[in-house]
Amino acid sequence: MIDAAVEELRTAGLAGVRRDAALADLTTLRVGGPARLLVTAERDADLAAIGRVAARHGLPWVVVGRGSNLLVADEGWPGIAIVLGRGFRGIEVDDTAARGRVRAGAAEPLPTLAVRVADAGFTGFAWACAVPGTLGGAVRMNAGAHGGDMASALVEVDLVRLRTGVRETWVPEALGFAYRRSQLPEDAVVVSGTLELDRGDPAEVRAEMDAIRTWRRTHQPLNHPNCGSVFTNPPGDHAGRLIDAAGCKGLTIGGAAVSERHANFIVTRPGATAADVVAVIEEVQRRVRDASGVELTAEVVRLSPAPVAP
Repeated sequence: MIDAAVEELRTAGLAGVRRDAALADLTTLRVGGPARLLVTAERDADLAAIGRVAARHGLPWVVVGRGSNLLVADEGWPGIAIVLGRGFRGIEVDDTAARGRVRAGAAEPLPTLAVRVADAGFTGFAWACAVPGTLGGAVRMNAGAHGGDMASALVEVDLVRLRTGVRETWVPEALGFAYRRSQLPEDAVVVSGTLELDRGDPAEVRAEMDAIRTWRRTHQPLNHPNCGSVFTNPPGDHAGRLIDAAGCKGLTIGGAAVSERHANFIVTRPGATAADVVAVIEEVQRRVRDASGVELTAEVVRLSPAPVAP
């Protein structure tokens, strides 16, 4: 089956199809096993081909992005891991209207996009300057920080549906945005998005981004592998405060630990496994539940051979 899938993908023009490809180095946690197939898509037709092959051979699929919110199981991923290549990058600025519009490819890193937005003289997207993800992943999970999120800026999204291979344009109201999530269809791959933003002083926006970067360097463990915030904030509270109050800072299992700098971060060291990270997540949830009665929900996406509840 896999031999046939590889041959079909290569015949469709996809280069660099890899079998049993390590995923750990494609994630910011630096743990996890291999993907059965790793494929780089550069155009809509590549995604359509991946969709056909996945359906024909019963292979699950996932878009990896920059792996900044991804925990891959030690057993690996039994299907196709998709990386969007440079064909899905690029930034176009339209400053002819009262509010500026910026269209970007889904593979564009958020920090790069934030800088370009600032240089164009638009405000409202500075929060993205230190978020280590791509536009596509940010749309799917409604990423946000420092009081901003994707839902507040997005006006249009282009998707390729893997079941049909067809590109569709959606408005934000159809995406079902909520706190750190959307209701994108399961087979939808975000390929581009358009932001609409107010005009501002580029110098002021750059100063705002400098302040955000400084805050992150001070308060977050950026020198250690991590996946950003592990848990969503419960209503009216902060996950980090609850975790700290439950005495979890420094909690270590195997090669994974709750950061001493920020309690809502889990860091890994060489030799760590995905199972170590999962064990820390579950122990933190248990301790917080016992201490406060709050059930923390994991924000990190767990890639497993079998479905895993959040």
